[in-house]
Amino acid sequence: MRTAEITRKTKETDISVSINLDGGKCEVSTGIGFFDHMLTAFAVHGGFGVTLKAKGDLEVDGHHTVEDTGIVLGQAFAKALGDRAGIARYGSFYIPMDESLALCVVDISGRPYLVFDDPFENQSIGGFDACLVEDFLRAFSMNAGITLHMNILYGKNAHHIAEAVFKALGHTLKTACAVTGGAVLSTKGVL
Repeated sequence: MRTAEITRKTKETDISVSINLDGGKCEVSTGIGFFDHMLTAFAVHGGFGVTLKAKGDLEVDGHHTVEDTGIVLGQAFAKALGDRAGIARYGSFYIPMDESLALCVVDISGRPYLVFDDPFENQSIGGFDACLVEDFLRAFSMNAGITLHMNILYGKNAHHIAEAVFKALGHTLKTACAVTGGAVLSTKGVL
């Protein structure tokens, strides 16, 4: 069973995540409504079961909560994958959201890297700082051990762009972590 649970408590945040890569219920509560919406879109479009509860110092702003959620969710994703044997490893997906279009490409490689062409100009989306999308993606990719390229081909509405990003990430990871059978997909024999 490809599941994991991770809890992380700091002076700024207290976060617990359980993930099932093969499906299940989705319950997300971070105290940031728009971020909850994005994480739910990620889980639903990825076909992942995710239970996530985060409490953070929102009186400061959303940065610590968003970044630390990316850390914990990334760690849970990596743990649920195990040795990564028998998965497709690579994935890519385009997601349109009205006038916006996002392309996500991943390699579940064990070599974390993020390329993100951030089109947000410090816009606020329902009290959520759009620039935090990149902070989440960086924390997630570094802790999940994945190479992640996220390209926003075009878009104007920050809500639509962000939603395309999270849905594209979900679909892409669903493809990349699909069970294909066999050994680790690498000439090295390990990832």
